[in-house]
Amino acid sequence: MPYRCWLRGASQVVQVVADPTITVVKGEKMRTVDVLSSEGGVGVGVLIDDHGRIKAVATDHEIEKIVDVAGVDRIIEVGGKVLMPGLVDAHTHPIFAGDRVHEFAMKLAGATYMEVQQAGGGIHFTTQKTREASEEALYASFVDIAHTMLRAGTTLLEAKSGYGLDTETELKMLRVLNRANDALPIEISPTYCGGHAVPKGVTADEQTNCIVDEQIPRLASEMAAGRVRAENIDVFCEKGVFEIEASRRILTAGQQIGLRVNFHGDELHPLGGAELAAELKAHAVSHLEEISERGTKAIAESGTVAVILPTTAYVLRLQPPPVRAMLEAGVAVALGSDFNPNAYCMAMPMVMHLACVLCRMSLEEALIAATINAAAALGRGATHGALTPGRVGDVLVVDAPRWEHLIYRFGCHERLITAVIKGGCVVYERSNA
Repeated sequence: MPYRCWLRGASQVVQVVADPTITVVKGEKMRTVDVLSSEGGVGVGVLIDDHGRIKAVATDHEIEKIVDVAGVDRIIEVGGKVLMPGLVDAHTHPIFAGDRVHEFAMKLAGATYMEVQQAGGGIHFTTQKTREASEEALYASFVDIAHTMLRAGTTLLEAKSGYGLDTETELKMLRVLNRANDALPIEISPTYCGGHAVPKGVTADEQTNCIVDEQIPRLASEMAAGRVRAENIDVFCEKGVFEIEASRRILTAGQQIGLRVNFHGDELHPLGGAELAAELKAHAVSHLEEISERGTKAIAESGTVAVILPTTAYVLRLQPPPVRAMLEAGVAVALGSDFNPNAYCMAMPMVMHLACVLCRMSLEEALIAATINAAAALGRGATHGALTPGRVGDVLVVDAPRWEHLIYRFGCHERLITAVIKGGCVVYERSNA
């Protein structure tokens, strides 16, 4: 069998989980990460086959027994560095025009998220700019964003529409994501988020009807014709935006055309978003700064992944989600950057650091949340987020004595990540690595 890539001579291979049958890690089990370490001067490595799947994770001597060097397209001598899974960003809003740097001063002066929006800023400002932008301009902007994320270690991300709010702009955003998914060396799980906000001059009921009766049927038609692809449906389930019944209608309509439920809940008010997620058997629910004890228990029982977004709590000065209570209840916790004009962060290593400091997660919990659990939130828990045979060969080469340095050294990821491998292909190498 020909092999695409063999990374050898590592000091550590951070598998996250060594058992290839594990697809998500919950509660107390998130305290432990499986690591294969070199011993006696013998390095460890990862062998990736010609289909981009991991064939073996073992010592160099063990891999030598199963592979002919001549049959490997590329051998990478890691030189004592650390191998880790590609990071997974479970929540982003990366397709937009313009920026909101002018709002940062308002927030620093004490304006709340909803006050900024009511003043004509926030989502409404970005919606206007995104509607005006051409599809080509949006694509060019996202190309730059995607490559920046890749250099920071993200090999798979969830990416939403949601800055159009009307049918044509929402479809335009999804087409940009689809084009990028086909052309760029980063994998995207596209999400339709027509229920991101209520447009000006429209009531929540009117916009809900528009989404359910017009936008989702049109999306289904475009998907059936092969012109657009989407995997998930999202809605901003929030007081004064789309409340519980409206959110239920939108998410159920999305389920009926085959989309996974993955939505914003309990961010600013304890509205019952987590309970709704459990009721709908959602793959994931994000934010959860205001989740109730009942909601925590409900998603623990339903298996819904809780996607925590530390950058949002940090930027908006919100109380962080009660992550320790979630973990104690047995919830599967994942992480996302929430990259958007309001929380402008593209680097999952920084998100993991913030999760440890703000949400009191351990290093092991943060890593699991940014790998296998984030993949599970996107329906990819069996194929991504860990280094085990049969999974996609997404690997980071980290120049550090131990894997923990990628989280510990805040903002230093560009110095630490010397290469990114996607499906066995080197898609980024630091020039001075």
